[in-house]
Amino acid sequence: MGEQPRKWLPGRRWPRPLSTPLLYALLTILALAFVFPFVVMLGGSFSRSSIQMVDPFRWIPREPTLANYATVFKQSLAVRWFLNSCVITLIPMATTLLISSAVGFIFAKKRFAGKEALFWAFMAVLMIPPQLTLIPRYILYGRLGWIDTYWAFLVPGAWSVMYMFLMRQFIATIPNALLDAANIDGCSDFATFRLLVLPLSRSALATVATFTFITRWNDFINPLIFTSDESMYNMVVGLASILQQRVYLNFGVQMAGTIVTFLPILVVFLFFQQYFTRGIVLSGVKG
Repeated sequence: MGEQPRKWLPGRRWPRPLSTPLLYALLTILALAFVFPFVVMLGGSFSRSSIQMVDPFRWIPREPTLANYATVFKQSLAVRWFLNSCVITLIPMATTLLISSAVGFIFAKKRFAGKEALFWAFMAVLMIPPQLTLIPRYILYGRLGWIDTYWAFLVPGAWSVMYMFLMRQFIATIPNALLDAANIDGCSDFATFRLLVLPLSRSALATVATFTFITRWNDFINPLIFTSDESMYNMVVGLASILQQRVYLNFGVQMAGTIVTFLPILVVFLFFQQYFTRGIVLSGVKG
């Protein structure tokens, strides 16, 4: 008779396929592989060299300089581009947090006629590629007079179906007993949402805020299509436009421009990092 397979019992741990030191070594190598491009980017931004170095040991500048950053900000419109990025990123982030959480609360905890049909109608919008609507939106914005204005970014970016779905999934995990207790205490729906639901949804809200900030800040196609005036460019499009010029076709300047664009995203991610992973996990616990 062959050997019987081992049965799993509660409390028993399966043998680890890899030893702990080997596992840590593999994770360290993987981490270095992800960090390496950022090290090259940071080192190149302080380098005096105008060409990309083939020797990896020369990516660390021997004589660091801020001249590349000065070259980027010598552009008279660089500050305006940064302000444009802040406007078309922070305002949609705030409205998305408010509207997506409110709509998610309604779909998660309220009952009304046609609720399921309306929810799946919203979800069907996700199947439409945004690139497919570029031309219709350009025609619509042109007739509304929104080309080269903030309205082309603030109104369509006021909320997102995807983030509404994420908030709905998270709020659905909040016990109904808590909401019933709030109603018994005399709280209105708005008070329950503001005083109970929002504080309990900090993880999901941080996730939505992070995703929204990254998406809006890195948006390239929409500012490129819906703006023709250079003063209305965001930071990504503005830097891309100047880095294509011969005088700025410099490896160090390009890396400095990349750092300037990347730094706000890094700061926001580090600020919300403690909530980010937990929000991703818990948002899909219950449908």
